[in-house]
Amino acid sequence: MWIHPEEVLLAGPLWVSERANPFFILQRRRGHGRGGGLSGLLVGTLDVVLDSSARVAPYRILLQTADSQVFWSVACGSSRKEITEHWDWLEANLLQTVSIFDNDQDVTTFVKGKILGIIAEEKRLQQGEEPEEDCGKFREAELKMRRLFGMPEEEKLVNYYSCSFWKGRVPRQGWLYLSINHLCFYSFLLGKEVTLVVQWSEVTRLEKNATLVFPESVRVSTRHSEHFFSMFININDTFRLMEQLANIAMRQLLDNEAFAADRSLPKACKTLRNVSALKRDLDARAKNERYRAMFRLTQDERLDGHTDCTLWTPFAKMHVVGQLFISNNYVCFNSREEDLCQLIIPLREVSIVEKADSSSVLPCPVSISTKNKMNFLFANLRDRDFLVQRISDFLQRTPDSCWGDSSPLALIGHSASSSVPSPSSAGSDSTHRGRHFHPGLPTASQGLLQLYQQDAPEDLGPKAMKEKMKEEAWNIHFSEFGRGVCMYRTSRTRELVLNGIPECLRGELWLLFSGAQNEMASHPGYYGDLVETAMGVCSLATEEIERDLHRSMPEHRAFQNATGIAALRRVLTAYAHRNPGIGYCQAMNIVTSVLLLYCPEEEAFWLLVALCERMLPDYYNTRVVGALVDQGVFEDLTQGFLPLLYEHMQQLGVISTISLSWFLTLFLSVMPFDSAVLLVDCFFYEGIKLIFQVALAVLHDNMDALLSCSDEGEAMTILGRYLDNVVNKQTVAPPIPHLHALLTSGDSPPPEIDVFDLIKSSYERFGSLRSDVIEQMRFKQRLKVIQSLEDTAKRSVVRAMMTESAFSIEELEELYCLFKAQHMTSCYWGSSSSAAERHDPSLPYLEQYRIDPAQFLQLFTALAPWLCGGHTPSLAARLFRLLDQNQDGLVNFKEFITGLSGMCHGDMTEKLKLLYKLHLPPALCAEEAESALEATHFFTEDEPRKTSFLSNLDISGQQEVTSGEEGKDEGADSEEKKDVQVKDYRYYLRMWAKEKEQKTETIKDLPRMNQEQFIELCKTLYNMFSEEREEQQLYHAIATVASLLLRIGEVGKKFNNGGGRKTEAAQAPPTASQTPPAVSQAPSTTYLTPPTIYQAPPTDTQSPSPVDLQAPPPDDPEAPPPDALCRALAEAQLEPAAGSDEEARDDGSVSSYSVVSASSLACEDLADDTVLVGGGQQRPGSGLDADWSISFEQVLASLLTEPPLVDYFEKKTDVRDKMAACNAKRAVQRQISSASEQEITQHST
Repeated sequence: MWIHPEEVLLAGPLWVSERANPFFILQRRRGHGRGGGLSGLLVGTLDVVLDSSARVAPYRILLQTADSQVFWSVACGSSRKEITEHWDWLEANLLQTVSIFDNDQDVTTFVKGKILGIIAEEKRLQQGEEPEEDCGKFREAELKMRRLFGMPEEEKLVNYYSCSFWKGRVPRQGWLYLSINHLCFYSFLLGKEVTLVVQWSEVTRLEKNATLVFPESVRVSTRHSEHFFSMFININDTFRLMEQLANIAMRQLLDNEAFAADRSLPKACKTLRNVSALKRDLDARAKNERYRAMFRLTQDERLDGHTDCTLWTPFAKMHVVGQLFISNNYVCFNSREEDLCQLIIPLREVSIVEKADSSSVLPCPVSISTKNKMNFLFANLRDRDFLVQRISDFLQRTPDSCWGDSSPLALIGHSASSSVPSPSSAGSDSTHRGRHFHPGLPTASQGLLQLYQQDAPEDLGPKAMKEKMKEEAWNIHFSEFGRGVCMYRTSRTRELVLNGIPECLRGELWLLFSGAQNEMASHPGYYGDLVETAMGVCSLATEEIERDLHRSMPEHRAFQNATGIAALRRVLTAYAHRNPGIGYCQAMNIVTSVLLLYCPEEEAFWLLVALCERMLPDYYNTRVVGALVDQGVFEDLTQGFLPLLYEHMQQLGVISTISLSWFLTLFLSVMPFDSAVLLVDCFFYEGIKLIFQVALAVLHDNMDALLSCSDEGEAMTILGRYLDNVVNKQTVAPPIPHLHALLTSGDSPPPEIDVFDLIKSSYERFGSLRSDVIEQMRFKQRLKVIQSLEDTAKRSVVRAMMTESAFSIEELEELYCLFKAQHMTSCYWGSSSSAAERHDPSLPYLEQYRIDPAQFLQLFTALAPWLCGGHTPSLAARLFRLLDQNQDGLVNFKEFITGLSGMCHGDMTEKLKLLYKLHLPPALCAEEAESALEATHFFTEDEPRKTSFLSNLDISGQQEVTSGEEGKDEGADSEEKKDVQVKDYRYYLRMWAKEKEQKTETIKDLPRMNQEQFIELCKTLYNMFSEEREEQQLYHAIATVASLLLRIGEVGKKFNNGGGRKTEAAQAPPTASQTPPAVSQAPSTTYLTPPTIYQAPPTDTQSPSPVDLQAPPPDDPEAPPPDALCRALAEAQLEPAAGSDEEARDDGSVSSYSVVSASSLACEDLADDTVLVGGGQQRPGSGLDADWSISFEQVLASLLTEPPLVDYFEKKTDVRDKMAACNAKRAVQRQISSASEQEITQHST
C-alpha cells in the first residue's frame, strides 16, 4: 500500500535490494522467505520476538536521488505481488517524468506530492465505507495472522499476546493470536518455525496453573493433545479472553448460537492502542453478564457504566460504600462489603431525579425518588452532572405506558417541588395484569393453595401462631426496608428467608428475589396472548406435557381436579410456545406445579421463565446440559470438601446417579414437600449455591454410613431414606404424603431431620462457597460435558451407520469428524444457508449436522472416487439432489455416507445403478436435461402429453401407458372409489403399514433413459477416467459401449414404434415449419460430423482434449479403424441415405446421431450449433429423438462386455488415503509460511 513518505537514513543493514533504477529501489526484509544466511535468520528471529513483522512489512519501495544520502519510503507490501504492482505503476507513470527534472529536490517534492495525492484519493473513495475502529498496528497484526495461518477475511482477530509455547521441554518465544474461532501461535527462531492452530470448538480443557515445570502457564487441551503457554505479561487478562472465546464455541456446539458482533456497542471516544473493537465488545459482554447475574436482570439488559459512591441507608443511619450501576432500564447499587446492602431501582418506578445541595459532609449528592414514595440518596459521585444526564436519557427512552399520563422528563429537576403525584406501581401492574388473560379463571388471581384453603377453619394452634409471627416479622421488615422491587436487601433479609417465608408471602417474594417481577411488569398481557396462541397447537412438546400432567404431585389435592391440571397445562404449553428450543423437559412439570401452588398463573409463568433461562441455564434443554454441568461441579466440590468420601463414592459411581434428580427438581422429588419448599425459598434468594451447600451437607451427615457401603444400591438406599425423613416441624398446612417415603420406610425408620437444622449446618460447614467460584467451575465442566456429548453423538452415529455402510468404525469416525468440521467451518466463515437451519440439536444424532450444496461439493471433491475434472461440480450437484430426499436443500450425515459408501464399496451393479440415477430426475435437473428443442416442444401444442412425460421422469419406475390402459385405469379408479366407502379401519391400518415398509428397489424399477440423459451419462464417463493408468483402454471401451447402446436404442425405437408413426404422418403431412431443416434441404446427401467420443491420452504437459475419431492415438495399435467405427455409429443412427423423402419425413425428427454430435459426448466446450456437412445450418439442439430410450439392464449388459470398465467399477476405493490427504490439506492451509512458492521461485530466478 502507499504510505506517507518518511525519511530512511540507513537503507542497507536489515534489507536486501532486489530491483533498482535511477530513482527507486525495491527491497526485501532480511529473514523473509528462504535464504539470507545467518544475518537473515537473526533478523527474522528478532522480527518475530519483538513483533517487528507486525509493524514492518516485508517489502518496501524507497525513493533515492543521486546527490542525497537520505531515502524516502513511499510504499510497502506484505507480498511480492502487491509490491510489484506498485513498482510497475511507478515505472510506467513516474519514471519518465522525474527523469526530466534537473534538481533532485524537485524530484523529491514531485514524487512526495504524487504519493500524497494517491493516498488522499483512496481515503476519499473510502469515506462511504464504515470507518475502521482498530488502530493501524492492530490491523497489521490481523493481516499477518491471516497470512501466516491462511485465514479468510471472515476470521476476525480479537487480540494477540507475546508468550512462550512449550514444544516438549523447550520454550519457543512467539506470538499468540486469539481469533473468534481459533487459537493460533507462531514462532520463528533461528530458522526453526513453529505454527499451531487449534479450533475453540475442539478444546476440552482450559485451565490456568502454576507448576515447577510450567510456571504460571495456561494449558489448552484437545482430544488428542495438550499445549502449554507461559511468560505472559498479563496472564489473567489473556485467560479471561480465552474462557470467553471457548464459551462462545461451546454455545455454538450446544444450540448453534454463532458469534455476532454487537452493532449497538457505543463507539470509543478515541482509538485505543492494541485493543480491537471485538475485544471491547467481549469485555462489554463479560461485564453485562456479571451485572445481570448480580441483580437477576433480564438477558437484554446492558450495563452503561458504573461508578463508586455512597448510599444513605435510613435503617442503619449510615452511608454505605459501594458501586452504582446504570443500565438502560435500571439503577442498581451493591455495597463493597458482601450482604451489607443491595438495591435495584427500575426506571419505570422513578418519579424524580434531582441534584441535592452539596456539602462537606455530603459531597455531590443525587436524590432519586420513586412512585411509591421511597427516596434514595447517593453521594460522593465523581461526575454528577454526567450521571444525571445519562439517567435522563434512559428515562426518555422508557416506554410511556409505564408512566401513565406524565412524562418522566418532566419530573427531572433540581428540587422536590417539581414532583407530580403518579399512580403506584402496584396499581399499574394490576391494571395491566389480566388485560389479555381471562380474569374469570380462579387461578388467574390467586395460587392453588390459597384457592383450596380459603374455606378452611382458622387454625389457632402453636404452629399457626408461629406462622403469624413470621408474617409480622416480614411486615416489620417491609416498613423498615421497603416493600416491592425497590426494597433494601440486607443480611437481615437473608435471615428472614432462612427462617422460612410465610405461605401468604411466598409467591410475592419468589417473584421479587428471582427478578421475574421486573420481566412481568415490562411485558403486560404477554402471558395471556401466549396462552391464546399456544392452546390448540399440537407438537411433540404438547404431547409430552399431556403425558406428564397427571404425574405432577399426584398426592396433592390441588392437582387431583381439572382446575389445577388445566392451569398446569396452560403454563407449560405457553412456555413451550415461547421457547421452542427448550419446549418441554421432564421435571419442569414438578417445579411448575409447586410454583402454581403459591402464585397466580401469570406469576408462575414468569417464575418458570426466570428459572429456565437465568437461574438454571441449560437445565431443561433436550440434553439437560446445565444439570450435567452442575453435576460435574458437585463432584469437584465433593472432592474439595469431602475427599475421603469422594474417592469411595467414585468407586461406587453414586454421585452422578443421585445428583441429577436433586438438581433438576430442586429436591422436590426426593424430599417431603413441606421441607423441599423451604429449600426453594432459599434458592430463589441465594441461587444455585444453596443447592450445592445442602447437597454437600446431606453427604456429610451420611459420611460414616456411606463409607461402609459396598455397592451403589446400598448407598442410594441410605441417602433416599435420609431425605425421606427431612421434615418441616413448623409447617401449618396438613401433611402431604410422600410416596417414596411410604414405600421405603421399612420397619425401623431412621430419626427425623429438621430441615432448618439441615439448612443451618449447610451454611456453617459450606457457607464459604461463592457464586463467582461456582461460575468458574461451571465453565470448566461445560467444556468437558459438551465435548463428552459430542463424543457420545459420534459413537451413536457410528453404531447406527455400521449396518448401513461398508465403512469400518475408524473410517466412519473420521468421516463424521470431517463432516462436522465442514459444517462448523461454514458456520463461522459464511454459507448460503444460515447456521440455525443446518444444525438442530433436537433431531436424532444422524440428522443434527447438515450441509448445503457448497459444503457438499468440497467434501465430494476431497473424498469421492468419481472426479471428473471440470465436470465434478455438476456431478456433485446431481448427487446432492439425489441424496436430498426431503428436498430441503440440506444433506445430513446418513445421506452423505449412503452416497459415499455406494461409490467406494458398492459392487459393480450398485455403482452403475447410482451412476445411472445421477442422470435421471431428480438428480438431473431440468436446466441440465432440457435442450433447446425440448423447450420449443414444451411451448408448442404438438405433443404436450409426450413432452410432459419426458420432462417428468421420476425414480418410481412408472412406464408410459397407452390410451386404452389409461381408460382401464380410470375405470379401476372409479371402482376403487366405490369400494373405499365400505372399507373398515383395518384396511387403512394395513395400507398405512404397507406404506411404511421400506421398498427394496430393483434394477427393473429404474425408469428408461432418454437421449439427452444418455448424452450426459457419456460425458460423465468420458471425464471420469482422465487420471487412470489404463486410460486408453477405458476410452476405447467407452466408445464401444456408446456405439452399442446407440444401436440398441435405435432398434428399440423401431421395435416399439412399428408402422404407427408412418400412418400418422400420412394422415397429417408436416408443414414446412415442422419439417427438420436438415432433412428438407438435402434429404439424399445428409452426412454428420462424427461424434467426438474418443480422446487421446493426455501427456505430462498437455491436458486431455477431445479429438476426432479420424485421428486415433498413435500408441494404440489395437484401436479399431476410425472410419469403421464412424460407419458403425452412422448405421446405428441414420436411415439409409438413399431413402425416399417420404420416409425421411415419416421419421418425425432428425436422427439421434445429430444430437450425439451436437451435444458433444466428449467435451462440453464444443459448440451446440454443430452444422451438417453438405446441408444448411442446423438449429441448436433440434435433433432430439423423443422415442429413443434405453433401460438400465441394457446399460449394465453393454458395460459387462468391456473388461476394462468391469475392472474399474469392481475396484474398491480406500477412502483412508483421501481422508488423510484432506486432513493434511486443512493443516497446510493454516500453516503456510510467510513466503509463498511464487515468491521463492521469483527470488531464485
